[in-house]
Amino acid sequence: MTYLAKPRLHHPTLAANKVGYTRRDYEGKISTLCAGCGHDSISAAIIQACWELDVEPHRVAKLSGIGCSSKTPDYFLGASHGFNTVHGRMPSVLTGAQLANRDLLYLGVSGDGDSASIGLGQFAHAMRRGVNMVYIVENNGVYGLTKGQFSATADQGSKSKKGVVNHDNPIDLVGLALQLGATYVARGFSGDKAQLVPLIRGAIGHQGAAFIDVVSPCVAFNNHAGSTKSYDHVRAHNEAVNRIDFIALADEVEASPAPGELVTLAQPDGSVLRLRKLREGYDPTDRAEALHQVVAQQARGELLTGLLYANDGAEDLHAALQTSRAPLNSLGPKDLCPGAAALERLNATLR
Repeated sequence: MTYLAKPRLHHPTLAANKVGYTRRDYEGKISTLCAGCGHDSISAAIIQACWELDVEPHRVAKLSGIGCSSKTPDYFLGASHGFNTVHGRMPSVLTGAQLANRDLLYLGVSGDGDSASIGLGQFAHAMRRGVNMVYIVENNGVYGLTKGQFSATADQGSKSKKGVVNHDNPIDLVGLALQLGATYVARGFSGDKAQLVPLIRGAIGHQGAAFIDVVSPCVAFNNHAGSTKSYDHVRAHNEAVNRIDFIALADEVEASPAPGELVTLAQPDGSVLRLRKLREGYDPTDRAEALHQVVAQQARGELLTGLLYANDGAEDLHAALQTSRAPLNSLGPKDLCPGAAALERLNATLR
């Protein structure tokens, strides 16, 4: 299959931001994801947020693991630094990079399989250590690259495309992030760009561990009767389940609910995904109340979206470790090897 490259020339009337870039300058390669995939909308939201914030693309480091979600950094900020790690290991690689050079904006993109299964321990330690990063999970409840098995975030009782029922309890990454000490926690929906872009902008401006769980339904393997993370879409000529390698074109669902409003994305047989936007007057500075609200809405079969918790006075990992203000990768031999006298003074403090 041949993919066409995007033209390098831009229309001369495209608006530029304060640092001289147009929105096109924040794009990447042409996406190879399924048509209608919500992950592409998340990429578009990242592009929009960075353009609005006048972020210089070369000042961004984007890292990912393995999965459909981890392919998406190739589709935005093509002029930024990038590193695709092994499965589930993005947080530790990002932590090392951030400690070495604190001057870059670190954007970690992961999926529900990459972060909630093999990378769960890595996710936990990045949150509790307060690594200064924007951690985005593109959550669709399935393993899209390996033909739609349940991921660890799939709801109990939901059905796969083959009709298999999930009997396991789901992992709620938002609840974990709140418990583990993340200082900016939010949940969005890939189809609600009006909400998602401000959430990403807030995460970029936050000093500390910023986590955003984005519900992003899979049009190929989680767009069927019985799924609780599906689009409100069904086609009359659905392929039989033994043709699981056939990916039909699909229309992405968009929704812009008012504060406090419940959005129900329903299948004709009653399978639904319920998203409720935070009401006006909600206090995002109370961690315990945020966790209570998340659990309470889950008991009603709803996912709460919006900025759930933020601590503007939080300190990041550099503050905890008291590292040098200068990036570690800029320190020379004289800084790193101050001599025998300095070493003796250090050893004396440990006796």
